[in-house]
Amino acid sequence: MENQDSRLSRKRRTWRKLHLGVNEATGEIVTAVVTTNNVSDHQIFCDLLDRVEGEITQVSGDGAYDKYNCYEKASQLGAKPTIPPRKDAVIWQHGNCKGTPHPRDENLRRIRLTGRIFGSVKVVTIGAPYLKRQCLDFFVIFGGKLRRRKFDNQAVELFIQCAVLNRMIQNCKPESYKVEF
Repeated sequence: MENQDSRLSRKRRTWRKLHLGVNEATGEIVTAVVTTNNVSDHQIFCDLLDRVEGEITQVSGDGAYDKYNCYEKASQLGAKPTIPPRKDAVIWQHGNCKGTPHPRDENLRRIRLTGRIFGSVKVVTIGAPYLKRQCLDFFVIFGGKLRRRKFDNQAVELFIQCAVLNRMIQNCKPESYKVEF
């Protein structure tokens, strides 16, 4: 019986998560990290930002990045975090504290006044639609399956796909310039 259980566990599929860092101005993928399904998104956030070369002005993400260490890392880099608070979020620093109010707490206060849908769309989700489009391009072009079996080979496969997508973005982007009459 024990042998049969071990065979079943080996055949079960597991998820691979591709964490992308996208330059919103150019649409190119500037950094990527592949993890297994047992790694939380916020655990890889600092590593993702450390891999970016140059100045970062804004960091956008979904509610999985609504953790204290994510806000701290963004502020250390001088970037503005635009991360929607989770639905069960509580204020970290109350109004009677002497320190400056935390940007996340200000977003939570606005959401409580205006409602979550209106508040989250207006206040914090600036880069999310662009990242969703990038992920959609990824799945349409390359499909949702990995062809390799080992994790290291799967990571290389995903990095190559990121490079191909970047090359496609560079080649297909129109050159715009102002014409004087």
